[in-house]
Amino acid sequence: MSPSPMSNVIRSEIRIRPPSVPSRMAASFARAGRKLAAEPLGLAGFVILGLLCLIAIFAPLLAPYDPVIQSLGDALQPPSLAHPAGTDEFGRDILSRLIFGTRITIQTVLSISLIVGPIGLLIGVVAGFFGGRTDALLMRATDIVLSFPSLILALAFAAALGAGLTTAIIAISLTAWPPIARLARAEALVVRNADYVVAARLYGASPIRILLLYIAPMCIPSVIVRLTLNMAGIILTAASLGFLGLGAQPPAPEWGAMISNGRKFMLDYWWVAVMPGVAILLTSLAFNIAGDALRDILDPRHARS
Repeated sequence: MSPSPMSNVIRSEIRIRPPSVPSRMAASFARAGRKLAAEPLGLAGFVILGLLCLIAIFAPLLAPYDPVIQSLGDALQPPSLAHPAGTDEFGRDILSRLIFGTRITIQTVLSISLIVGPIGLLIGVVAGFFGGRTDALLMRATDIVLSFPSLILALAFAAALGAGLTTAIIAISLTAWPPIARLARAEALVVRNADYVVAARLYGASPIRILLLYIAPMCIPSVIVRLTLNMAGIILTAASLGFLGLGAQPPAPEWGAMISNGRKFMLDYWWVAVMPGVAILLTSLAFNIAGDALRDILDPRHARS
């Protein structure tokens, strides 16, 4: 008995059914892994960031000494087996303070990214999708914030709100969203004219549904890459606020504050200021390298390579 036409249609639909979501995600992760393996420098950046996260999580287990307890008899000791990074003017172990300072740095970076990312994405996609007066109003507000140097504006906010780690996070967040918004707007201007967006309009999808389900998800990869590349600047700005006494307050082992405290000993006891400076340098470099690699991985032009 020959198969009916309806059964042939069902079989053809089964054959052309797209792969499931888990299989697509697995394929995407496998493709990203292959691209990352082809870039040793980018892989090294991600390894360093992973180690920093582990250090931040297990800081109490890794630090050989308490980071805040003073021992004036051991003040300004040079690097040795007992103190691999030396001690500061109060006899505190600098390596232990650097390890606990990793927590403050990672917390600052993640908090600012979680604030800046959604705000910049929302403002950018709304401006790019609706256009007209909405676009002009949002972009002029963005231009006003961009016209001020970010560090100076963050200093003004931190001075007005009072010193502290939370204040530093809020101050930096208030100045770091405009580049994300402009990038999201540029992406939305391109995506809003895509065929699938036009088809969604024809099927009667509401503007909010189109914005949230069709346009914003396409802008997220570019925003993630930009956030990763901006993290180095965030670390430097947070360290600058700590250096000026507007970030985490003593005795918290914030790297910028450690450099500020050690600058008076630079000539005779170089390790007091150099060690936290090296930590800032390596962390910022790792974020920049990882951001470059992430940009290559998420580049849609290489999605099928």
